[in-house]
Amino acid sequence: MTLEQLAGVGLMLLFLADIFLTVLYARAGTGLLAVHWNRMVWLGMKGLAQCFGRRRAMVLSLAGPLIVILLIAFWSLGLTIGAALIVRPELGTAIRPSSGGTPTDLATAMLVAGNSLSIVGGGNYAPYTTGTRLLYLLNSLIGASVLSLVLSYLVQVYSALRDRNALALTIDLMTDGTGDAAQMLARLMPSGDSGGATSELGNLVRSLAATKEAHHFYPLLFYFRFEDPRYAVSRFSFVLLDLTALIAAALDQRRYATLIDSASAASLSRGALLLLETLDKNVPATSRQSDETGRDWLHRQSYGAATGILMRNGIAVEPDGVERYAVTRADWEPLVRRVAPSLGFTLEEIDRRRRLP
Repeated sequence: MTLEQLAGVGLMLLFLADIFLTVLYARAGTGLLAVHWNRMVWLGMKGLAQCFGRRRAMVLSLAGPLIVILLIAFWSLGLTIGAALIVRPELGTAIRPSSGGTPTDLATAMLVAGNSLSIVGGGNYAPYTTGTRLLYLLNSLIGASVLSLVLSYLVQVYSALRDRNALALTIDLMTDGTGDAAQMLARLMPSGDSGGATSELGNLVRSLAATKEAHHFYPLLFYFRFEDPRYAVSRFSFVLLDLTALIAAALDQRRYATLIDSASAASLSRGALLLLETLDKNVPATSRQSDETGRDWLHRQSYGAATGILMRNGIAVEPDGVERYAVTRADWEPLVRRVAPSLGFTLEEIDRRRRLP
């Protein structure tokens, strides 16, 4: 085996390991090549989107599908080049056409390698030794296996994407389309009755846990961004975190102790944080710096607007909850402010109760 063929074997093993870690091992951030390739394409799309002004959101919405296409092309090209490096020294001797001369350039080797990797096959180049026949057989098995694995992986990715959108839409509908956690809490507690709120939050916890694990298993989900902010992970995570902060700080502590101390409320907050942390670790951030000036005042103003909504809907509020709300929100809001711009959204699109001077 020549040095060129050894390089081809190494390249094929590298890409097969990347496919294994991405598709079968399925853990965010564990790929050898795909994770860097996907980030590079995403950053390229973000840079390109800046040139489109108002159409920026539309361009970014194409990033997810484009990354899927380019990732498949990247894997296919890597495997083809690796196989071509193995095949090229055999051209004209162990591998040759049925008639005529045999070019020995890399382009011909890639054509032969691509045909041997494909399920359909094709071309008039054939192996004439035991070793090259086994190489053709191995290539065809690799090609068929990779194709079936990638197709099943994509089915799972799009299924998880549908479930994520269903969760995002459910949360938006529960806010009456406002994206305001105070409106959501008011609808969960009609006329101040918290009897059904715990079970409703429990249903959301199950969907949220599935969504968090989907992002952990299928990192491609990170890059699927929709034009409508209601489907943004940072948006519905913000709503859930704001909701649990209001439950803990704004509701009357004695009257609503059951809801405040419920596992559903605590799990919802923790699940939303875990989802945001997963994205924060795996999506390239535009900036880790943010202006903290006036944040406490904004939090207090937001609390005042929220308690106003709750009181108008017959919900008893805690008169001294503003400090606790401000402290709680200051703990998780920096995470939202990092993730939202990374996915192409502004905080104004995420926080719909926001009141700027």
